Amino acid sequence: MPNTSKNSQKNTPAPAIRAYLGGSFDPVHDGHLQMAMTVYQRLLPIAKQQQRALHVSLLPNARSPFKEKSTAPKHRLAMLKLATLHTPLQINELELWQTPPVYTIDSVRTLRQRYPHDSLIFIIGMDSALSLSKWKNGLELTDYVNLWVFNRDDLSDINHKNNHLLATTSHSANKTLVAQDTMNLHIQLPAQLQSLRIDAPIDLLQPTSQASTDSRLLKNTHQGHIYIDSRPIATISSTQIRQQLQPTDNLSNIISAAARQMTSIAPINDIIDNTAPNPLAKWLNPAVYQYIIAHQLYSAAQFR
Repeated sequence: MPNTSKNSQKNTPAPAIRAYLGGSFDPVHDGHLQMAMTVYQRLLPIAKQQQRALHVSLLPNARSPFKEKSTAPKHRLAMLKLATLHTPLQINELELWQTPPVYTIDSVRTLRQRYPHDSLIFIIGMDSALSLSKWKNGLELTDYVNLWVFNRDDLSDINHKNNHLLATTSHSANKTLVAQDTMNLHIQLPAQLQSLRIDAPIDLLQPTSQASTDSRLLKNTHQGHIYIDSRPIATISSTQIRQQLQPTDNLSNIISAAARQMTSIAPINDIIDNTAPNPLAKWLNPAVYQYIIAHQLYSAAQFR
């Protein structure tokens, strides 16, 4: 008789790698996409080497607990679909249609129960990591997922730092400065989380050999790690974008201005590289920008 247990073991796929970037995405902009794509590009070679499926998803919330209002979920979802159309990024609607407020701790519990054997990573900025104690059970996130923390800076600060490093340091000295910067970021984390830091993304991907769907037993030696990515990511404010898009006169004026701007929007590669001349085009996928204008989103009255 064939050994069915061995055959089933061979047919069992390796645990997947699943990374999530949460947010209101109101609207989605290239700062969001830069973070998610950086994670995807860093993890893809490892996933291929380990023969594991890789899923990097944007996780739009119903409404942030820190906000009183958000644009309707159907519009935010439509903009996300446009922004990710030609990318490997996915969209997870777990939170989007729930009655707000929806808390991250509840979502990561659900994801861990849904994928008990997979490597789960939650992507956040350092500003969020430093404020986890203010989230609902925020310091318990690492009981269910690993954290990939980005150091987010203003665009002007990024350019200044990069130019300074290129002008004043060698490659080896540059690596030393990056390591020192990571350590400085590490000691800013809440005290309960500082011991969880690891040095490389691959350390987030150990298979969960003892996973359980019992929420009290989810944490084990393969979970609860924190990777700090010290390479700066642009801090682009959705609030600032909404303010830029608010009409100053009347609808006809803004549509006329939008039409003029749309004719000069640069290709997507220029937008991602922050080289496009139009300030809005630097932040938004052209299709997202066109959707906002077409649906008259972000009027002054909506976000008073």
